[in-house]
Amino acid sequence: MNQTGGDHLLTQLSNLYENWSLQSEFAIQEVECLSGCDRSCTIAFSAPNKATLMFGDLPPLESAAEILKFSEKYFTSATGIIPRQERPEALKKGILARIPPLPHATQASF
Repeated sequence: MNQTGGDHLLTQLSNLYENWSLQSEFAIQEVECLSGCDRSCTIAFSAPNKATLMFGDLPPLESAAEILKFSEKYFTSATGIIPRQERPEALKKGILARIPPLPHATQASF
């Protein structure tokens, strides 16, 4: 069975993650689909009280280290918004979505 670009990216991320200083603060979670079929490799960053950011068109063999660099900026950001000029090169373009954090409500929002 051939590996997809996403498989390669996940493998590289997982290898770098093992010795990463923020390992205890982040979880890498493989998902079956982010509906970014035309824009693969696709990843998303999500945290409580922060915007969820989704990126596509990531080069699967060259992006892992830059994703972790971006993760460090996302971690220290109060809002999760990282200006384009402060992003690592692989994440300067390809943003697919910026979803505001859910309000502190007791019911679902739409």
